[in-house]
Amino acid sequence: MLPQFYHSCLKNYLSESQLLTLEILLWLLQVHKEVKIERLAALFPVPILYQSRRKHLQRFLVLPNLSLPLIWFPIIKYILRTQIPLGSRVILAIDRTQWDSNNLLMIAVIWKKRSFPVYWQFLDKAGSSNISEQIAVIRPVLKLLSRYQVVLIGDREFRSVELAYWLKQKKVLFALRIKQDTYIRQSKGNYQQLSELGLNPGMK
Repeated sequence: MLPQFYHSCLKNYLSESQLLTLEILLWLLQVHKEVKIERLAALFPVPILYQSRRKHLQRFLVLPNLSLPLIWFPIIKYILRTQIPLGSRVILAIDRTQWDSNNLLMIAVIWKKRSFPVYWQFLDKAGSSNISEQIAVIRPVLKLLSRYQVVLIGDREFRSVELAYWLKQKKVLFALRIKQDTYIRQSKGNYQQLSELGLNPGMK
């Protein structure tokens, strides 16, 4: 079910049986659209007792090798290398979403009107992310994309001056959404609202 290049990347970190477990899990998730461990264990097509299947899946999901840098980054590198020429401009979108008690901060690559996730972290709190959490998610992605020209886009949650300065130091272009009634002061000038500057789409 997995493309061949997935196998090439994953076989370095997972055993044959672990790779088979991963394929079965992905198939179950796509077909049944269930993420509860009890439901997955009930559907898992292995001739062992239910409790044994449940423990097998639990042990698999906490494997140290199932980490983003080890498992996902090599796959992302392959996709980038085969789809996007080195040195090209790559647009990253940073966003946060929350459902129930899950608060997810994510970065995705936008390419040909599609996006695919590159890196993410669950926040151990509710509400907006702070500058430390944002940098912790952005930093590994910049390292991964060191041979590309990166542009980061984000909504108003990521409009902080501290993040803008940090991105500038890393030579990353960015577009962070700001309310038009925000007051700014250019060097040696007075404070003005953005709406007073005569800005139009496409200007920077």
